[in-house]
Amino acid sequence: MNDLENWLSDPATLSRKSASELVFEELRSLILSGRFAAGSKLPSESKLAGKYGVSRPIVREALRSLQILGLTETRTGSGTYVLAAAGDGNISYGDYSARDLMEARPYVEVSAAGWAALRRSNDELSRLLGLCDEMEQEENTEAWVRLDSQFHGLIAAASKNAVFRDIVDEVREAMAQQSGLLTVLGPRRQESNDEHRAIVEAILAGSEIEARAAMEVHLKKVEAAVNRILGAERR
Repeated sequence: MNDLENWLSDPATLSRKSASELVFEELRSLILSGRFAAGSKLPSESKLAGKYGVSRPIVREALRSLQILGLTETRTGSGTYVLAAAGDGNISYGDYSARDLMEARPYVEVSAAGWAALRRSNDELSRLLGLCDEMEQEENTEAWVRLDSQFHGLIAAASKNAVFRDIVDEVREAMAQQSGLLTVLGPRRQESNDEHRAIVEAILAGSEIEARAAMEVHLKKVEAAVNRILGAERR
């Protein structure tokens, strides 16, 4: 039995509350320590799920975070491979980097929130309130990220500005990957729920100034969380 098989045969017990985070942290540690060397193939989702006693979606979430950090890549039909013993300190979401999003989002979403406070329809307001309710009750990370993506897209649509709407639609997948990463490494979910609620309350009040300010607070906290992750990776 080789070293990898020995490791897989030793069951690991995790807290169900933060299972994906704990799986991610151990796999990242194994990569950074060199136990999973650059170029090596990670065990399959099913084997990792058996190792940790969790579901495959939890393992998939952890693997997705490793890939976003640049530590691994998943090859269709082949598996997940280690790229390097340490990431390059950058986070990419498809065609966009973390820096790209952090620099661009305030210029679009802060203004969009302000216009949404003035232009939203009653139906859009009802849907935004409903999304806040759903996010506050949702415990599944992937489901929460989908709701978060819908939330930001709906605010852009409610601004009645086609440019804002189209820009947010273009980067929604990247934004969703960022949200998923922050729920694992932040954690940011509860804070985001509170910030989302503040944005919608300002839109409900019809206050352009308050809606802009609430969105700006939200994006600054997202940026701070991403910067903490980037700093940890560089160290």
